[in-house]
Amino acid sequence: MGAINETELKRQLSQGQLSSLYVVRGEEKYLVSRWARRILKAAGGDSFPEFNRNELGSSATVDAIADAAEALPFFSDHKCVSVPDWDPELQDATELSKLQELLENLPETTTLVFWYPTQEPDGRKAKVKNLWKWASQYGQVLECRRRDPSELRKVLLREAEKAGCSLSRENAGKILEYAGLDLHLLLSEMQKLCAYALGTAGENPASPPEITAAMIETLVPKTAEATAFLLANALAAGNFEGAYRHLDTLLTQNQEPIAILGALSSVYVDMYRVKAALESGKPATAPAEYGDYKGREFRLRSGERNARGVPLSVLRRSLALLLQADLALKGSKLSPRTVLDQLIARLLLASQEAAS
Repeated sequence: MGAINETELKRQLSQGQLSSLYVVRGEEKYLVSRWARRILKAAGGDSFPEFNRNELGSSATVDAIADAAEALPFFSDHKCVSVPDWDPELQDATELSKLQELLENLPETTTLVFWYPTQEPDGRKAKVKNLWKWASQYGQVLECRRRDPSELRKVLLREAEKAGCSLSRENAGKILEYAGLDLHLLLSEMQKLCAYALGTAGENPASPPEITAAMIETLVPKTAEATAFLLANALAAGNFEGAYRHLDTLLTQNQEPIAILGALSSVYVDMYRVKAALESGKPATAPAEYGDYKGREFRLRSGERNARGVPLSVLRRSLALLLQADLALKGSKLSPRTVLDQLIARLLLASQEAAS
């Protein structure tokens, strides 16, 4: 009983060693859904699924969950009960007491699955903590964490190979840079790239068609964060045309101005932290000790590259300009586009002052 990893769950499913209770949660929602559905399929079996797979809603009462869980399977050895996105914070003390009693006495013929495909309850709250604790006591908890870039790169390379395509590690990294770290989105982009590469290669190609950098540049839409990195690159280099082109891209994608400003501010904060670390005699990776960079260390590498040649004083000035723009977006009568245009111009002037 307690926390398990994906390897252990896979072993349980293959050997039919099912627990009576699972909680499947975590940041990587694609994997949450994937593993929960595999549990439900294994626990519900193929016999009379309309009776042996009880799928309740997120608003299910504890009594409804108990009725489904305590009912015997229909012409089968086992049944499952699915409860997605169930929030214990919405329950009172009496309901939670009934839930604990149910979890402690689940029949061996039932597997009850609480899974969180869209929500992530706040684990700091007492009622949520109680559910996690009971799940560890009476069943098993699988937390599907975000994959780090090195793991995701391997996933992309494997998907390309499975589809019969060729993908270099460098271009796999470019896909991550443009599309972000969401596994579901990355797999969708890989399907599109593989289909395009195979379609342009013609029938019976002599070698696996390559997914090229040009294909990635054309077909993979850049996330707001990725475009913000490119915008920061242009600003640091004093590239007026490139900076305004990337701003236009973000606005064309219907990104909210405040989100654009947030993404750009995040990049400048990374640059400032890296620059301060380097000037203090520490490595560029030092901010990972206190910042939220787990699985996103590439931000520090980008920050180091962008901040090269930019004095710390200019970065301080840039952060002040970003703050002024934030206040203007939230309280000024100027149009958001005007605020962002003025911000880009002032950041470019700051970078040119550094160059001169």
